[in-house]
Amino acid sequence: MPRTRSLAWSELRIGVLTIVAIGIAAMLIFTLTGGSGFFWQRYPLKTRFPNVAGLAPGSPVRVAGVEVGSVKEIDFAGEEVDVTFEVKKDQRPRITDKSVATLGSVSLLGESAVDITPATTGATIRDYGYVPAGRTKGSLADVSDQATTGIQEITKLVQDVRSGRGTVGKLMTDDRLYNELQAFAASANGVTAAITSGRGTIGKLVNDRRAADALEASLKNLEALTRRINAGEGSLGKLLNDDAFAASLNGATTNLQDLTARLNRGEGTAGKLMTDATLFNRLNSVSERFDDLVARLNEGEGTAGQLLKDRQLYENINGAVSDFRSMLTEIKRDPRKYLNVRVSIF
Repeated sequence: MPRTRSLAWSELRIGVLTIVAIGIAAMLIFTLTGGSGFFWQRYPLKTRFPNVAGLAPGSPVRVAGVEVGSVKEIDFAGEEVDVTFEVKKDQRPRITDKSVATLGSVSLLGESAVDITPATTGATIRDYGYVPAGRTKGSLADVSDQATTGIQEITKLVQDVRSGRGTVGKLMTDDRLYNELQAFAASANGVTAAITSGRGTIGKLVNDRRAADALEASLKNLEALTRRINAGEGSLGKLLNDDAFAASLNGATTNLQDLTARLNRGEGTAGKLMTDATLFNRLNSVSERFDDLVARLNEGEGTAGQLLKDRQLYENINGAVSDFRSMLTEIKRDPRKYLNVRVSIF
């Protein structure tokens, strides 16, 4: 009887140790799986990338940077890649059809992860449903490729400079361009020295206090003029600020436009002169006749022409006019004498 009791206690200790070992193993498995929980605490999802960039089974899955699962399978789907992963069931409200899955980086060595943006406003995704994929972020390989391309461009640029192509290349290889640049620098130094010494307009403006004061006074006058214009003083100020003056000017402009329109339509004498060819021809004929008359007078034709050209006729007419004036003077002086003469004649 005591022997049987001893065997039962030994078997009990073995069973307890086995249970403890199983518990420790379960804890180790739970720890090694990254806290993802047991299989009944996870649910599967999928996403699709054009390139997984080093993603492998076991890579972490993160929601807002927090690790909540791991990648289980990676399979080709045509030209793209399907990624199957498991996450904790308590993340189901955060992973919806509004979430976006992208490839993230765990370290600088190129280890990748699946990063999911949380979105609680969309509909939940069923098991093995697809999380919308977003634009993949640049990886270390992309940075390396860009760096290689940049180095190649820099190398090509250095080769162009050494071969004398471009402005910098010509500056480094062409002595004439270098000399011209040096001469330009010397000229610039000369101009700067002249300005510093007060020569020229700019030099006087920089160094002469009177020139600066004159410029300042001119600016003040301009400011005062602008202020007067804004205040409505003067013709320009009234034009800008007085509505009545502006209306009058507008009326004058309208009248001028109306007059121009009437002239273009041929109304009035000036309009007919501009548009009526018959009136213009008549006026032109009169002008030609007047020119002919002046020419005949200059040639001495007719009485008026002889009067202009014949000196003797001019003197005779002038003498007759003088005698007539003398007679009028005597008549005014003694009119009775001429009356008596007329009575004696009758």
